Amino acid sequence: MKRTYILISILFCSQIIFSQSINKVVTDEKGKQKMLGIINEKGLKQAPFNVWFDANHDNYLVNNKIIKKLKDSLNQYTIKVFLGTWCGDSKKEVPQFYSILDATKFPDSQLETIALDNTQDAYKQAPNHEEKGMNVHRVPTFIFYKNGKEANRIVEHPKETLERDMLKIVNGERYTPNYPAANFLQNQLAEITLDSLKRGENRLVSMLSEYVKGSRELNTVGYIYLRANELDKAMYVFDLNTKIFPYKYNVFDSLAEAYFEKENYTEALKNYYKVLSLKPDDKNAPEMIEKIKEKLGKDKTQEVKS
Repeated sequence: MKRTYILISILFCSQIIFSQSINKVVTDEKGKQKMLGIINEKGLKQAPFNVWFDANHDNYLVNNKIIKKLKDSLNQYTIKVFLGTWCGDSKKEVPQFYSILDATKFPDSQLETIALDNTQDAYKQAPNHEEKGMNVHRVPTFIFYKNGKEANRIVEHPKETLERDMLKIVNGERYTPNYPAANFLQNQLAEITLDSLKRGENRLVSMLSEYVKGSRELNTVGYIYLRANELDKAMYVFDLNTKIFPYKYNVFDSLAEAYFEKENYTEALKNYYKVLSLKPDDKNAPEMIEKIKEKLGKDKTQEVKS
């Protein structure tokens, strides 16, 4: 009897802990609410998130012809969704994605949805770091797994429609997600050492230049590493971006920030001065230069500038 009571107590406590870990809502410094960590459709249907979730979910007209083709194949997959309840693309695409899953009667047990943060210290991270090793740099990201292995993913928004993109993935057709340069670089950084990447840097710069959409694509990846305190990877990505976009002030500003975080103030200064050479009216660079002056001393600062 005592064992039974203890077992029931443990199960009851586990259920409480489990329920508390789902649909966590926090309020940011501006008084706005956001969800963090593992969430589900029930949480998204609660205020204040239901305002945008219900509108984009209920008003979305699914493509029934494709739904019929998706039904059997999709059930062979498990899916992870990473989103930000603060993100415009997530507010649009995730409710529509749920509409498709509802129409195909996709099992809830095969879906995991994780809400990421947007603060500077936890940029695109979840409290329990479910994003770790997932190579997520844009939200929303929909990752499809078959037999435990990633089959493909939809990044930020579909290339055609969600239904058509999903059908291509489950049919094993050729499908390349948005931001191929960022996706490729993250995979390389996960599999290859920085020293090896640096040895083939010229070829990498040439290749990435063909596919990258703009300076923000790789900058976003750099900040993922920077906020995860992977400073060497962050500096590598930012430096790579300066070689692809040597005329963009923002890439040098990001590289300078990474050097500052690593307390390499000499290199940080060089890059902040580069920012000013490209954008003389920039407001952030002079403020950071003043901060660094206090750390290095004015004589050393003048030497770096010259």
